Amino acid sequence: MITIAVDCMGGDHGPRVTLPACRQFLDLHPDASLVLVGLQESLQDFSHPRATKVVASEVVGMDDPLEVALRRKKDSSMRVAVEQVKEGVAQAAVSAGNTAALMAISRYVLKTLDGIDRPAIAGQIPNAKGHATTVLDMGANVDCTEAHLFQFAVMGSALVSVLSGDNNPSVGLLNIGEEAIKGNEVIKKTGELLRSASKSGDLNFFGNVEGNDIFKGTVDIVVCDGFVGNVALKTSEGLAAMIVDFLKMEFSRNFLTKLAAIIAYPVITALKRRMDHRRYNGGALLGLRGLVFKSHGSADEMAFEYALKRAYDAARNNLLDKVQVRIAHAAPLLMASGAPVQPDTVAPAH
Repeated sequence: MITIAVDCMGGDHGPRVTLPACRQFLDLHPDASLVLVGLQESLQDFSHPRATKVVASEVVGMDDPLEVALRRKKDSSMRVAVEQVKEGVAQAAVSAGNTAALMAISRYVLKTLDGIDRPAIAGQIPNAKGHATTVLDMGANVDCTEAHLFQFAVMGSALVSVLSGDNNPSVGLLNIGEEAIKGNEVIKKTGELLRSASKSGDLNFFGNVEGNDIFKGTVDIVVCDGFVGNVALKTSEGLAAMIVDFLKMEFSRNFLTKLAAIIAYPVITALKRRMDHRRYNGGALLGLRGLVFKSHGSADEMAFEYALKRAYDAARNNLLDKVQVRIAHAAPLLMASGAPVQPDTVAPAH
């Protein structure tokens, strides 16, 4: 039985989205159970034989500062959900709440793995091959050193190998050109580390890639800092919505275009499904001593259910153990890159 703790209060919509998504998930996964965390009045009408409730007295708002989320709201639904993972009650936690708060709380409660300086958010962007390109970081770390980017590559390789079954996924380093001489000093040094890791068998480094390679599916994993990764994610979501809206508008102009729409309907439907970012919702917070997944704050029921599925797949396939194996194997290179010997932690709350 795979057990997932759910912050039912997080996100723009809270329980009116998270609870129906939880019910649908449970109905489709008979070997899963959920720990629903939230305000008592929000959870009282929900009932399912494989769902238990844990009451929290506070909620982290989407605009709450870190100081409030981490130090003042110690009984928030977000924090209590993550604590279920630490206590061994659940194998993973899912929240659609404040990203910065979720990262800070997760780092404080679970701590980071040895050899990892900063956890990263790994998300997926649909590509032209009908699959998705895993990108990290997607917003947790704006300023990154070569050591951070190298660690992201190691953790991303573990994630993709677990979820796809490919033990040797390809890694690309996002740059302004394919040539090794291009980019700033951080990118150049990261490239050197990744090439060394490829020679030692720790990674399958493809080389530098450009922004369009994310959508082409040139590589399985693209490594970048959180600022660039988050922009790429939001751009892909906006582009997908624009294309679908454009097709709807064009095919409704006159009788001939409506007829064309009827003929092309199966193709349009397939394209819409392929580009639907909701199917790829749920970013893994990699580098922690426990599994935590971040859903989009604006997620609807379908999107939040996919985030639950992603956490379920990661727990079922022992993602955490496999990340640790990858890190241990790459330890000499991680230390050479400047990674700390001991895990980084957040200052204790008072």
